[in-house]
Amino acid sequence: MKKTFIKSAIIGLCLLCFAFSAAAQKRRSTGKRTVKPAAAATTNNFEIRAGAEKVSTQIKNVSKFLYNLGGVARVIEDLDRDIAARKASRNADSLNTKNKQAVVATMKNLRAGLVALEIEFRTKPALKNYLFQIQGISDMTGLAEDQAADGQLTESGRTLLLVVEKLSDTLAALP
Repeated sequence: MKKTFIKSAIIGLCLLCFAFSAAAQKRRSTGKRTVKPAAAATTNNFEIRAGAEKVSTQIKNVSKFLYNLGGVARVIEDLDRDIAARKASRNADSLNTKNKQAVVATMKNLRAGLVALEIEFRTKPALKNYLFQIQGISDMTGLAEDQAADGQLTESGRTLLLVVEKLSDTLAALP
């Protein structure tokens, strides 16, 4: 009983960390800019630099999520085994389900930021040259989300590691 409470408390704290990293996904708007023909090269450099910063931010967000997911996944999966073996308390199943749902919800927020980034690389002319490196991160994150919803948290973490690799390759390709 005490062990289950401690596991639930640890999961709750980690989920709180997820909420903070999800807040970093919020889009910051900037003022409307007009582009003069002579400043097109400067605009391209600005867009590439801004794209690199956004890729860097997403690498940080996914990495923080993965760091927290490692401990949470272990606790949730251990608790799943305890529930299956009927070693856990009566309310452990509902707490564990809530924790899984919180992980999936946070992963949806993470995916939203990655989808926005991939769309930006598709739509901005200066970033289209680097689309190949980043393309597919939203689909991979969707797969990780599905894996997490199915209770395969460790496997979803492995899939997200591939997303970090693609983001890192994209950042390396940007000038």
